[in-house]
Amino acid sequence: MRFASLLLVTTALATPAFTATPQEVTQTYANIALATYQDSLITAQALQTAIADLIAAPSDDTLTAARTAWLAARVPYQQSEVFRFGNPIVDDWEGRVNAWPLDEGLIDYVAPAEAGENALALLNVIATPTFVLSGTEIDATTITPALIATTLHEADGIEANVASGYHAIEFLLWGQDLNGTGPGAGSRPHTDFLQTDACTGGNCDRRAAYLQAAADLLVADLEEMAGNWSDTGPARAAVTTDPTAGLLAALTGMGSLSYGEMAGQRMKLGLLLNDPEEEHDCFSDNTHNSHYYDSLGIQNVYLGRYTRIDGSVVEGAALADLIATADVGLAAQLAADLDTTVAALGAVKTAAEGGLAYDQMLAPGNAEGEALIMGGVNALVAQTASIDRAVTALGLSKISFEGSDSLDNPNAIFQ
Repeated sequence: MRFASLLLVTTALATPAFTATPQEVTQTYANIALATYQDSLITAQALQTAIADLIAAPSDDTLTAARTAWLAARVPYQQSEVFRFGNPIVDDWEGRVNAWPLDEGLIDYVAPAEAGENALALLNVIATPTFVLSGTEIDATTITPALIATTLHEADGIEANVASGYHAIEFLLWGQDLNGTGPGAGSRPHTDFLQTDACTGGNCDRRAAYLQAAADLLVADLEEMAGNWSDTGPARAAVTTDPTAGLLAALTGMGSLSYGEMAGQRMKLGLLLNDPEEEHDCFSDNTHNSHYYDSLGIQNVYLGRYTRIDGSVVEGAALADLIATADVGLAAQLAADLDTTVAALGAVKTAAEGGLAYDQMLAPGNAEGEALIMGGVNALVAQTASIDRAVTALGLSKISFEGSDSLDNPNAIFQ
């Protein structure tokens, strides 16, 4: 089946009728960005509703429904990450919705731990309605989206003080995953949200308020980004008014996400350290899906085709078509490389769904897990080389893709 798919792609790339202009390609790129962020918004709104239902009537069923909604929300969002790195509007915003890893003790109770360099790592704002931050007393008796966004998130300029976005919500829905590289995700009970004497974990009213405020803030942030890619939005204008800049943005996003971010920071680093704290969706054990849908997002941009959550398809003139006019062999090679990566990360996904969670793959001596992860790493590195060649083939200025010590200087990791 895969070979048939590759044959179709190669044939299409070799057909002159599929030639495209930079203007057409950047319009498709912006259309896919808009659709992806719109889907991210729709699924975040469904998550917001599921969280409201959990708070109104905490139970195993409503907690499971909220977790399921969170997992569904990750599918389109991860496909949007390819719009990072090359688009400053996205880069300046992204940390509000997807920053990780986080010192979760800033938000809520955690297993006993010693305070490290981050003085706020064990603040537990849910249990602490007033506290001092940078010499100023903070009144957090009412937990609001504004408090999270303007006071708590990256407090004291420390990136680990993540207070908003998908991963803050993930932590509140699952709790810490204390299983290390063993089986099992976080196991927060629904009783952590009970507004009765049966409340566990303490401060259930404030925990519910934080969760709802974080969900409301996520929806507002995604509304902003969807607007940025609308017909009159500044992100769309930036890539379509100057198509050359738009092509550079697209290829920068593809290459930097492939290499430094995914292959390096999200995959090779965790494997080198055998550290489950380095997995992307660490509370829910959903990292396999995050990696898979990131790779699909890269492929979406290259092929100029995105399948929306309702099954409809947004498609148009593609980078693949444009590159084929310059070097049809390279265009076919990059298509094949992307297929290989999606398949390699699909194998990680299949193994995780079969019972070998991503954090278990990181365990020392787990040869199967190492092979699966390195299959993805190697495929991502290989496709980055083809993306770099595509930049040259299109006559664009050289791009410095995001790097990672885990790939470029592994010894530095242990110094």
